Amino acid sequence: MYTITGATGHVGAVAAQELLRAGAPVRVVVRDATRRETWAQHGAETAVADFNDQVALTRALGGSDGAFILLPTIPTGGDAEHRQLADSIASAVGASGVPHVVLLSSIGADLADGTGPIRWLHHLENRLRQTDVLLTAIRSWHFQEKVETILGAALHADIYPVFGETADVPTTMIATRDIGKAVAEALLAPPPASEVIDLEGPEYTEREVAAELAAALGKPLRVVTIPRPGWVDALVGAGLPTPFAHELAALYDAEQRGDLQARGNRRLTCATPIDETVRRVVAASAGPIPAT
Repeated sequence: MYTITGATGHVGAVAAQELLRAGAPVRVVVRDATRRETWAQHGAETAVADFNDQVALTRALGGSDGAFILLPTIPTGGDAEHRQLADSIASAVGASGVPHVVLLSSIGADLADGTGPIRWLHHLENRLRQTDVLLTAIRSWHFQEKVETILGAALHADIYPVFGETADVPTTMIATRDIGKAVAEALLAPPPASEVIDLEGPEYTEREVAAELAAALGKPLRVVTIPRPGWVDALVGAGLPTPFAHELAALYDAEQRGDLQARGNRRLTCATPIDETVRRVVAASAGPIPAT
C-alpha cells in the first residue's frame, strides 16, 4: 500500500495515477471529504486528514509500505507555523511506522537559512531523518507550472513580469508531471539507504518562457523586469500576504546570489519541454491555443 498526500495537487495527483497504472494499491489523503469520491472511482482508498492533525495523519499513514509527503505552504503563516506543521508531519510519520517516505523537497534544502520558504523544507528533511524512516528527499528546481502565476498579468496586461535582472539567465525548469513520475518510481523501488535526489531538466530563460506563453495565448507579451526594491510590493499587488511576499523575495535573493545548488547523492534527469507544459496550462485556463 502506498499512501499519497497532496493528491489534489500537481505532483501528488500524478504520483497516485502512476501507481494505480502500475497496479499498486493506493491510498490518497485529502483534507476535504468531498474530494474522496473522485479517487474512489479510480480504485484508490481514501483517508481524510489535516497535516496539523497528527492523530488523523498517523492513522492515514498506518499500514503503508511507502508514503509521499509534502509540506503545504501557509500563505498567511510564518516561521513558527511552518515549523509546527513540519513537526506534526514528522511525528505522524514516526508514529505510523511507515518504513519509506518520499518527500517533495527543493534545491537549496541543504541550507538552514537565507533561502526564504525553502528553509522550512530543510527543517522537515531533518525532522524526518530523526524518525529513522528510510527517506528519499526529491529536490527540484523551478516548476514549469509556475507560469500559472503569470497568466493573470499576461491575459489582462499583456506583460510577463520577471523579478531581477534574470530575464536572459538560463534556469532549470521541471514539469510537475515528471516529478510525480519520479515519486512513483521511488516508492516502487526504495533505495537501500536514505538519499537525496536532485532533479535535473531542461534550461530556459524567462524570456524564452514568455515567448512560449505568447505563442500559446496567440498574442505578444512584453517582458517587464521588476527591480529588487519593488519585489514585495509587486507580490503583494498580485494578492500575496505581505509576510509571504517577503519570504519569496528572500528566496529570489538566494537564487540570484547563486546559493541554490544541487548537492544531493544522485541526479535524475526529467525531459518534458516547456512548450508542452505551457500549452497544458493555457488549455486548463480556457485560453486560446493556436492550431499546430
